[in-house]
Parts: sequence; C-alpha cells; structure tokens
Amino acid sequence: MTDANGTRAVVAGPDEAEIGPALEDEGVEVRRLEGVVSRPQLEEAGIVDADLYVLTDVDQATTIPIVCDLNDDLRTVVYADRTVPEFVTAQLDLAVDPALIDPAVLAEELLA
Repeated sequence: MTDANGTRAVVAGPDEAEIGPALEDEGVEVRRLEGVVSRPQLEEAGIVDADLYVLTDVDQATTIPIVCDLNDDLRTVVYADRTVPEFVTAQLDLAVDPALIDPAVLAEELLA
C-alpha cells in the first residue's frame, strides 16, 4: 500500500467502477456523496480541505466549478464513461473512462 500522506478525497456520484475503494486501498481518506450534490453537501464532506475531487456522474459536472471555487489546490478528476461537458474542461485536471483504466491503476497514478 502506498502511503498517501494524509490525502483526502471526495467521490461524488455512484461508484460502480469502485474508485473510492481503490483510493482507500492506497491509504486515502474518502468521503462519498450520491444523488444531486449541492455546495453545502460538498462543504460538509470536507471539500475545502480535500486533495482530490473525483466525479463519477457527468450529470453533476456543474459541481466542478463549485469545488474549484472552494479549494484552489484541489485536483479534479472525472471517472466516467460519458463525455465531460465543454464548460468544465478548463477546470478539470483529468478525465478517464473506467473501461480504459482500472480503478486501482488510476488510484496509484493519482497519488504518484
């Protein structure tokens, strides 16, 4: 297991590809949000102090600008099989299709 040095992540959306457990296996503290995600929910989940925001539901792409507004140092990742809307691509660090990269490999790379 990699030492994640206190890395914290918020995973929003259904986690069918299991990126949350893969991050936890790497020592990351993961908070999960499902359903329609709001700014107060993000704040309560600790987005202000998080290192990673992993979105698994492209329909919730409007949360990307919100988390970037709340945390300048946050890395944003979309781990979904659908295309990310163009309006968030400038604020997105990485977009990955789960069919192309295993969650364990992605978790390792996010911490490298």
